[in-house]
Amino acid sequence: MNWLRAAVCAALFVSGTVRPGLAEDVTLTSRDGAVAITGAFLGFDGEFYRVETKFGELTVDASGVNCDGPACPKLTDFVAEITLAGSPTIAEVLLPALLEGFARHNGYITQRVPLPDIGFIYELRQPDRALPAARFLFQISSTDQGIDALLNGRADIALALREIRPEEQERAREAGLGDLTQPNRSRVLSLDAMVPIVAPGNPVRSLSVDDLARVLSGAVTNWAELGGPDAPIAVHLPSDGSGLAQAVEDRILKPASAVATADAVRHGRGSHLARAVKADPFALGIASFAEIGTASPLTLSGACGYTLAASRRSIKTEDYPLNSPMFLYIPARRLPKTAREFLVYTRGPSAQLVIREAGFVDQVPELVELDAQGARLANAIATAGDEVPLAELQRLMQTLSPLARLTTSFRFEAGSSRPDAQSHSNIQQLAQALETGTYDARKLVFVGFSDGVGPASGNQNIAMRRAKAVRDAVIEAAETANLDRVEISVEAFGEAMPMACNDSDWGRQVNRRVEVWTR
Repeated sequence: MNWLRAAVCAALFVSGTVRPGLAEDVTLTSRDGAVAITGAFLGFDGEFYRVETKFGELTVDASGVNCDGPACPKLTDFVAEITLAGSPTIAEVLLPALLEGFARHNGYITQRVPLPDIGFIYELRQPDRALPAARFLFQISSTDQGIDALLNGRADIALALREIRPEEQERAREAGLGDLTQPNRSRVLSLDAMVPIVAPGNPVRSLSVDDLARVLSGAVTNWAELGGPDAPIAVHLPSDGSGLAQAVEDRILKPASAVATADAVRHGRGSHLARAVKADPFALGIASFAEIGTASPLTLSGACGYTLAASRRSIKTEDYPLNSPMFLYIPARRLPKTAREFLVYTRGPSAQLVIREAGFVDQVPELVELDAQGARLANAIATAGDEVPLAELQRLMQTLSPLARLTTSFRFEAGSSRPDAQSHSNIQQLAQALETGTYDARKLVFVGFSDGVGPASGNQNIAMRRAKAVRDAVIEAAETANLDRVEISVEAFGEAMPMACNDSDWGRQVNRRVEVWTR
C-alpha cells in the first residue's frame, strides 16, 4: 500500500492534454498483488507511468508495479520521445548544436533523420545498443505555432523568440500546464536582440527607436528624412507569426501606437532577410543579432546624444534596449529522463561554449573593468548637476573603482518592479554560481540605478529598494550556497550613471537597472 499512498499523496500533478492514441486502459498492480489501480494510460518516461484514475492523474514508479494492458510499454525497449516545436532559428541551428554537445558529453552517437515538410528527428544512441536511447522530434514552424502545439498537447517543449503573451498564459493554466512564466517553466536558452540593419554602403549609421518605429510603420518613407540620400526606404521584416516579428510589434511598434507597414517585404528565414537587405542600398530590415551576416547594424541614438550598439557584451548586460532572448517553454509534467538531463546540460558551462561557437550569445558572466567603461563615466559627468552633485560622483568612483562589473544585470518590466524574462534567468544563473562556490572569498555588490524622472532623492530610494529586492531573490534561489563565504552588499546611485536618454520609454527602462560588481 505504501507505493499507492505515495503516488496519491506525493506524485499527484497536473498535466497537459492527453494525446490521441494513448488513452487506453491499463492496470498497475503492486509487486505483491495486494493493490491495483486501473486508468487511462497517458505516458511513460522510462521511470514513471502516468495514468488518469479515479484519484486524478497519477505518476507511479514503474519499479514498484506490474503493468497490464495493450498500452503498457516494454521497459527494456523504452525509447524516450520528445517533441519540440516552434522557431526555425532555434530548431535548425542552436538546438542541434546543443544536442551534439550533449551527446559528446554523455557518450551518445547521434543520427539526424530528415522529415520533409515537417522538420527532422535527432536520435541519441549508446554505442552498444541497437535501439536509440531518445528521439528528439523537431517540428519547424513558428513561435506562434510552437506555443500552440504545446498548449494543445502536440509538443513537449515550445521554441520561442518572444515571451509568452497573457492570453497564452491563461490557456496554459486552463490546459493544466502550470504557470509558463515561472523559471522552471520558462527558460532562456540563449540571448539575442533585434537589430536594425542596412546595406554596407548606406551612409546612415544610427537612428532613434522612435524613428525606427516610424520607418517600420510607413510614417517615414524616404532616407532623406533620416539624413540619408533622397531615396525610398524598402522595409524588410520577418514573416507574420514568427517570434521576431511579434517581438518587433510588442517592443517597437506598440509603444509608438503603430503597426507594421503593409508594404514591408516579409521573410521566412532571418538569413534570407539579411542577404536581401545587404543587396539593396536603400533597404532597412530587422534581424536577430545572430543572423546579421554581413549587413551593417545601426546603432540606436537619442536626442541627448547617447548611442547604444548591439554587441555580445551589451546584449548580455541588457544595455542594448531591444534584447530578444530565445525561450524554451516547458509544461508542468514530468519529461523523460534524457530530456531532463538535456535541459540541465543546456545551463552548464559546456553548453554555453557550444552556444557561443554556434554564433549566439551565451549567458556566462564576464568581467568589465572600470577603465573599459569610459562612455558610461562620461555620461555620468555630462549629466551631473543640481540633482547629481560632484560629491555623489566621487562617492560612485570611490565605491566602484576597486571593483569590476559583471555582465549579469537585472532590469524590470515596463512600469513594474518585477524583473524581466532575462533577469529571471540571470537570478538563476547567479544563484547557481553561488551554490557552486564561484564567488567564495569574493565580494558581490548589487548596485541600483534609476531613470531621471522625479526628484533625485526619490530615485535614490527606488534604486536601493530594487537592489535589495534582486539581492534577496538571488539569495532565496541559492538554496544550497554557503553565504558565509561571500561578502554580499547593496549600494545605490539613483540617476547618477544613465545609459540612455530619459526622454523615451525605452531609454528610461534601460536606465532602471541593478548591476552586479565584484572583486
